[in-house]
Amino acid sequence: MNDLVHQHTALDESDLEWLHLLVSEWQLLSDLSFADLVLWVPTSDGTRYVSVAQMRPNTGPTSYQDDMVGHLVPRGRRPMLDAAHDEGRIVREGDPEWREEVPVRVESIPVRRESRVLGVIARNTNLLTVRTPSRLELTYLQSASDLAQMIAAGAFPFPGQQVDMDASPRVGDGLIRLDADGVVQYASPNALSAYHRLGLAADLVGHHLGETTAELAPARGPVDEALVKLASGWAPREFEVESGENGVIQLRAIPLKPKGVHIGSLVLLRDVTELRRRERELITKDATIREIHHRVKNNLQTVAALLRLQARRMDSAQGREALNEAVRRVGSIAIVHETLSQTLDERVEFDDIADRVLAMVAEISPGKVTGSRTGRFGILDAEVATPLSMVLTEVLQNALEHGFGPGEQGTVEVSAVRGGGEEGRLMVIIQDDGRGLPEGFDPQRAGNLGLQIVRTLVEGELGGTFDMVPAPERGTRVVLDIPVDAEKH
Repeated sequence: MNDLVHQHTALDESDLEWLHLLVSEWQLLSDLSFADLVLWVPTSDGTRYVSVAQMRPNTGPTSYQDDMVGHLVPRGRRPMLDAAHDEGRIVREGDPEWREEVPVRVESIPVRRESRVLGVIARNTNLLTVRTPSRLELTYLQSASDLAQMIAAGAFPFPGQQVDMDASPRVGDGLIRLDADGVVQYASPNALSAYHRLGLAADLVGHHLGETTAELAPARGPVDEALVKLASGWAPREFEVESGENGVIQLRAIPLKPKGVHIGSLVLLRDVTELRRRERELITKDATIREIHHRVKNNLQTVAALLRLQARRMDSAQGREALNEAVRRVGSIAIVHETLSQTLDERVEFDDIADRVLAMVAEISPGKVTGSRTGRFGILDAEVATPLSMVLTEVLQNALEHGFGPGEQGTVEVSAVRGGGEEGRLMVIIQDDGRGLPEGFDPQRAGNLGLQIVRTLVEGELGGTFDMVPAPERGTRVVLDIPVDAEKH
């Protein structure tokens, strides 16, 4: 719609915003009217109309099999559009049109914003299945007529009330029509069923909806008074009502002021009991998972503390160093679980983990070697993040221990590049400017524990590749190529 309005019309951004607000709401008018809606806007030169949006009803057959958006018609070809636009009134005159042997009743509703008519809604009703209307259908049509008059007067949609139609109740979910005092004139079968779920034993018709709703809900005091006013439909609002263990219904109130006077309200409602129950179960599950990660992190930190204590009691320097390496390995896993305990899913932003691992490992050579990171790891699944954190710990630890001698200065840089495609890849390069690899060194055959861990995790768990080569100028370069989900950058 933005492109069509900018290309063909003289409407400004505030006018366009009003049309967006209308289009976000007009499924309601379409369903109440059992009709297709097409929004026509005059072109900049005033010689034609361009259709910028279209809506089909969920409550009846469509009148248009084809997509009408983008069509241009010259002024004068559809007199009802001209009359509605020029005179600012709803035009219903004329005989039905025949489209592919289907009779269609066409009406034109001006779209007014303040004192200007921005465009015209063509309301097209398929008359092929017309029958004697029921009470429900009559209520729908009367409500549609009231909304159409409000659109023509610039009183609908409501400014500042952008509605998410995917989450809001729809006409077919349940509808209640109130009079000006908030008393129920009509309640659809679905609406009545929803209130029965809340615990209502009687019919709704003839009862004050606000007071009835407040009696079913457990709240009292100021909350109770606010609920009475909300459910009476005096203001355009969405809210939910929960009746203890009975159920939860979602309501949306729409005041009706077709001629500037409040004549009543529409209340759309939907039984969301099962939806809210599932949401609570998911919240409980998420909280449980986060608590598990938190406890695992605490347990790992306890293990690391015990190992650290044991290392201090060791007389053998080699044994003490082995225990300190184990402390760092356990710590890298604890960092991942700490991060997972703060998220709502089993994915983590790995950049923070990489920085913390880099800082943790750098503690073994304070003041000698500085570490840095470039690029982004992005978001990774837990099953990738945990082994990758251990791999990063081992490679960094190996670089600091074997790449630099006592008192030597140097740098270690970690760089990460995410690649797209059908199968995303993560390329990680750890490069130092230390003494380099010994002559004849083969990383695929080296037998020290750290490199064995790296090979096992990268090739076995992560399904990637690992290589260790001399850096172009000086030092050592470690290259990790790991498959990751391309959609989780």
